[in-house]
Amino acid sequence: MSVEHAQVQRAEFDQVMVPNYAPAAFIPVRGEGSRVWDQTGRELIDLTGGIAVNSLGHCHPRLIAALTEQAHKLWHVSNVFTNEPTLRLAKKLEQATFADRAFFCNSGAEANEAAFKLARRVAHDRFGPQKYEIIAALNSFHGRTLFTVSVAGQPKYSDGFGPKIEGIAHVPYNDLEALEAAISDKTCAVVLEPIQGESGILPAEQAYLEGARRLCDRHNALLIFDEVQTGVGRTGELFAYMHYGVVPDILSTAKGLGGGFPIGAILTRTELAQHFSVGVHGTTFGGNPLACAVAEAVIDVVNTPEVLQGIKAKHERFKARLQQIGEQYGIFSQIRGMGMLIGCVLSEPCKGKAKDVLVAAEQADLMVLQAGPDVVRLAPSLVIEDADIDEGLLRLERAVARLVRG
Repeated sequence: MSVEHAQVQRAEFDQVMVPNYAPAAFIPVRGEGSRVWDQTGRELIDLTGGIAVNSLGHCHPRLIAALTEQAHKLWHVSNVFTNEPTLRLAKKLEQATFADRAFFCNSGAEANEAAFKLARRVAHDRFGPQKYEIIAALNSFHGRTLFTVSVAGQPKYSDGFGPKIEGIAHVPYNDLEALEAAISDKTCAVVLEPIQGESGILPAEQAYLEGARRLCDRHNALLIFDEVQTGVGRTGELFAYMHYGVVPDILSTAKGLGGGFPIGAILTRTELAQHFSVGVHGTTFGGNPLACAVAEAVIDVVNTPEVLQGIKAKHERFKARLQQIGEQYGIFSQIRGMGMLIGCVLSEPCKGKAKDVLVAAEQADLMVLQAGPDVVRLAPSLVIEDADIDEGLLRLERAVARLVRG
């Protein structure tokens, strides 16, 4: 254990940090691919991907090269000037998607904030101030700003911060009739995650997204897809909307876009983008050269047939083994999700024990996540080696065996 690592201990978190997180008892200090080492030199397999962020694992050579090269050129100039990495990244995202305009920011919450503001602005300019209502799904998650947390349908995150933002309605996910009953000519936008993330890795049904698109068109409302977690290859397509063939008006993304470097974006069409004219919305750090250079390298690697097909193949490898573990130990009733976003739904007798699985996994040198109390979530590197999948799931089995046998 090196001297600088010995100087900082986990106990210090409780003395120096605001207590809004409860991090694990160990401190990771180094990562390579899908392996992580803690202060004591213990090696863990990482199936968390930094919560679907480390799209190419830890310390991917292409990302290190992109960051290092840009670090020697230009870090920040503000949006009083543009920069080359921003323009290159925007072009690549637009060539690969439905969009022809991009806006860059620093996080998923900021991307959604921009998407919701743009939707309200478009409706305001085109139809007048009365058209501002946003419809979202119950148990959705769109970020932690006051606006985004109000749009997300989880009161536990939005209660206790004073008056809520008005004009937001919530309907059950995958329930087209409920959406049809709620939408009106006052609706400026419907926002949906193609796969509900935080509430349990729940994919949208094909007919639901198709119906949402039709309803939005009928009522002059914009369809916003929150692809913060599902975007940039996570599902086996560059964006999840591509699986469904349902095209949104605005798409927000972040997490995996920077492969670990903070960046967020919204993608949209020219006729909508023009409502964000000069001065209407902004950000100091958004589109900074470092973030955009790294994100460009992520897109270059991920948006290739071999990587995207590999993600789908790895999904099948995970799923087969997870179903086997689920059946053998009676712990999982269902394995759902797409690509490298996988939800292991706990069976009736094990309901509420997702956190226990996390703790047991860590004791077996494995990092996993939860999505609510009833679902164990895996969001590993999109290029995780098959050997790491196999070894990781062997460790998961050990953890599950110990848990089930008490």
